[in-house]
Amino acid sequence: MSERRSCAVLRFDRKTHRYRSIRGDQAPLRNRIKDIAATRVRYGYRRIHVLLRREGWAINVKRVHRLYRLEGLNLRAKRPRRHVMAARRVERPLPMRANEIWAMDFVSDALFNGKRFRALTVVDAYTRECLAIHVDQGIKGEQVVEAMDRLLFQRGVPPAKIRVDNGPEFISRALDHWAYINRVTLDFSRPGKPTDNAFVESFNDRLRDECLNTHWFLSLDDARSKIEAWRKDFNESRPHTSLGFMTPAEFASSAGVNPGR
Repeated sequence: MSERRSCAVLRFDRKTHRYRSIRGDQAPLRNRIKDIAATRVRYGYRRIHVLLRREGWAINVKRVHRLYRLEGLNLRAKRPRRHVMAARRVERPLPMRANEIWAMDFVSDALFNGKRFRALTVVDAYTRECLAIHVDQGIKGEQVVEAMDRLLFQRGVPPAKIRVDNGPEFISRALDHWAYINRVTLDFSRPGKPTDNAFVESFNDRLRDECLNTHWFLSLDDARSKIEAWRKDFNESRPHTSLGFMTPAEFASSAGVNPGR
């Protein structure tokens, strides 16, 4: 049967049948999306879109999403379990300026030979900057104080409050004495309530997901070097959703924070 009669029977427009797409070649864009996804394995399509726009690609997020899905790059979202009868606690006030509230916690990992090490992470709750990641085999209260002194020297001013959990390093006399001298309030989380220190908990998830789980640490110095490189990339290159896809460094700069501190 001819094309004319076939389209007439199906009531299908011959122009639609003969149409050929004039869309440009998407291969360079698809290859660039795959390259970014390969190097930043836990970035979703929205962060990849921000990076592409920085590179000069004049595309919208819907096209990136479509190509991202066609390449099979979808991330599996981790959906938290919800309890209908869970009581809602009173929310703590959000920080309104830089250096108002810091948050710190520990993350543990291991070298290639199974030897464990710990990392003390410190985050500014307002700018979302990672101020420091101190890596060592064993970190006691005195070492926490040394890390705080270094940060105090770099930032120039102490925070009004530091949110911590009830770990032995944070309830030590050394840190309590340091806080008293510098007039810093230690805001302890309630036992069994990690959400009381949500900013640093979220950051630690990113650290483990994007750095600790993707690197092979040969020595303690190798771990320090790779983790510090990731910290700088997090502050200066990683788009942050809660900051309108600005980097923490860009947001801090727009807030008037001295970039040298």
